[in-house]
Amino acid sequence: MSEPTREILLEAQNLNVGFQTPDGYRHIVSNFSLQLYKGETVAIVGESGSGKTVATRALLGLAGENAIVKADVLRYRQQDLRQASARDWRQLRGSRVGYVLQDALVSLDPLQPVRREITEALKAHLPLNKVQIESRIIELLTEVGVPQPEVRKDQYPGELSGGLRQRALIATALALHPPIIIADEPTTALDVLVQAQVLQVLQGLIAHGTSLILISHDLSVVARLADRILVMKGGEILESGPTSQVLGNPQHPYTQALIKAIPGPSTRGQRLSTTPAVFNASKPANTATQGDASTTVLEAQNLSKAYNAPDGQTIHALRQVSLQLRKGEVLGIVGASGSGKSTVARVLLGLTSHDEGAVLYRGAEWLKADQQEKRRVRGQIAMVYQDPYSSFDPRWTVKRILTDVLNLHGNGKARREDVLQLLHTVGLDERHLNAYPLHLSGGQRQRVAIARALAVNPEILILDEAVSALDVSIQAQILDLLADLKAQYDLSIIFISHDLGVIHHLADRVLVMKDGQIVEEGTADGIFNHPQHAYTQLLLAALPQLGATPLSDPAQRTPAQDHLKFAA
Repeated sequence: MSEPTREILLEAQNLNVGFQTPDGYRHIVSNFSLQLYKGETVAIVGESGSGKTVATRALLGLAGENAIVKADVLRYRQQDLRQASARDWRQLRGSRVGYVLQDALVSLDPLQPVRREITEALKAHLPLNKVQIESRIIELLTEVGVPQPEVRKDQYPGELSGGLRQRALIATALALHPPIIIADEPTTALDVLVQAQVLQVLQGLIAHGTSLILISHDLSVVARLADRILVMKGGEILESGPTSQVLGNPQHPYTQALIKAIPGPSTRGQRLSTTPAVFNASKPANTATQGDASTTVLEAQNLSKAYNAPDGQTIHALRQVSLQLRKGEVLGIVGASGSGKSTVARVLLGLTSHDEGAVLYRGAEWLKADQQEKRRVRGQIAMVYQDPYSSFDPRWTVKRILTDVLNLHGNGKARREDVLQLLHTVGLDERHLNAYPLHLSGGQRQRVAIARALAVNPEILILDEAVSALDVSIQAQILDLLADLKAQYDLSIIFISHDLGVIHHLADRVLVMKDGQIVEEGTADGIFNHPQHAYTQLLLAALPQLGATPLSDPAQRTPAQDHLKFAA
C-alpha cells in the first residue's frame, strides 16, 4: 500500500529577487526553491546578507516597491501568486500565512496596547463584534502562554518583558489561525529562559499541525524545531536536506564552517573563524597594564542599587554584589533578562550611581576621586554595547566617529594615520573610512564599536551582549578578534552575555546572576560541568541542544558530528 501524498502548502521554484536602485539593478536572491508541506518545519540558515529574509518576504509579496520578483512557480496551494494583486496578497497575509518578525519591540506599535494589534488583524478579515474580539484576544494570548491575559492585553509593549512581547507578536500572527507561520529570527537576543518559553510556543503550534518556516542563525534552535534545512549564502541555496543530514554530515564547506563556528567548551583556546589573527606590534602597550595575573584591576564591593517603580514598589536591581576582575582575565557574567548584569556594568563605569558599596580601580575607590583622577580612570575602562548602530550617529562616517573619540581623549588633533591604525587593529582598512554606519554589515559595525573603545587605549573592556544579535559566522569573527586583542594588549575583559556557549568558549571565570544577586561563581569549566545552584542548573537545562539532532552510527561520525556533541 503506497503512502498518502503529502499536501504542499507553499511552493517556490527558481525564485529570483532583485532591486532597481539609483546605481542600477542589484540581484539579491538567485534560483531559490522551496516546498513546504503541511505540518512541516523548514529552517533557512545563513549569515547576514545571505538573502534569507528577502526570499521569504517575496513569498508574501513583501519584497518592496522597487523589487523585481520572478519565479517559475510561486503558489499557495493551487493559487498562482506570480500575478497576484494587492488584494490577493492582503487576503493571503494573516489568514493563510502569519509573519513573526525578529524584534517585537520594534514590530509592535509602542503607542497602542497589545489588544489593538490583535484587533486590527481580526477586523481585517473577520466580521466579529466587540465581545467576540475581546474573547478571541484572551484566547490567543492564553494559547501562546501569556499569563494573566485579561491584564496583559491592555498593556503597552514597553510594559512587557522581552518574552511576553515576542509571545504577543506570535499571538498577532496567529489571530486568524493561518496554516503557515513564517518566523524571522524569533528568539534572537532573548535570554536562554525566555528563548525556551518562545520555543515552547512554537513547538506547540507545530504539534497542532501548523507549518513553519523558521529563519535563524542559531543552529541549536534549528535542530530543535526543523524537519529540513536550507543553507543560504550570497542569495543562493548551497545545501539542503533533512536536519539530521545537514547538521550531522554537512557536505558543503560553508555549512561545515557554520557548524565549526559554534562556540562551546571544546573550542576554548581555538579560533572559530577563518579570519586571520589581527596583531599589530606597532601600537605601544598600555603602561597601566603592568602587573601579573594575580593583580586585581577592578573590584566591586557589596554594591546595592534600588529603583522606585511607577506603582510605588521598590525594585532591587543589585543586592550586595561583589566581584573582582584580575589582570588579563575574561570574567563572564550570565543570567536572565532583568538579573542585574547591565546594571553592574553601568555602575562599574560610573554611568549609574549606586546606593551602597564601592568600586575600586587598582585598589582605589575611583568614583569618589577628584575630577582629574576620574577622567584618568575613565580612560582605562571602555564599553562596547549590544547594538552599535543605535550608539553611533548615523550622520557620521567611520572616520568622524573615531576621530571624535581620539580628539576627546588625545593630546592633540587626531591624524588620519591614527584612525587607520585603529581600523587595522580591528581588521578593517582604508575602504571603511568614509562609510556610514548604515552601509556597514553587523560585524563591521561591531568592529568599529570595538575600535572606538580601544581609541582611549584602555586596560579594561566591558562588553554588554556585544555578539548576541550577530549570526554565528560574524559572531565567530568578533570572538576571535577579542581573543587577539586580549593577547596583544593584555586586556582585562568583563563579558556580559545570555549565550552560555559564548561564555564557556571565552571566559576564564563566570558569575551567575539572578534578581540582582550573584548566586554562583567559579571557573568556566566548573560552572558549566558541575553547576551547584538550582538557577544555574535551570539555565543550562533550558539550552537547546544541537547534539540532539539524530546522528548516524558513532563509527561513521565525521569530525563535524563530533563537534555537535558539545554545542550548547
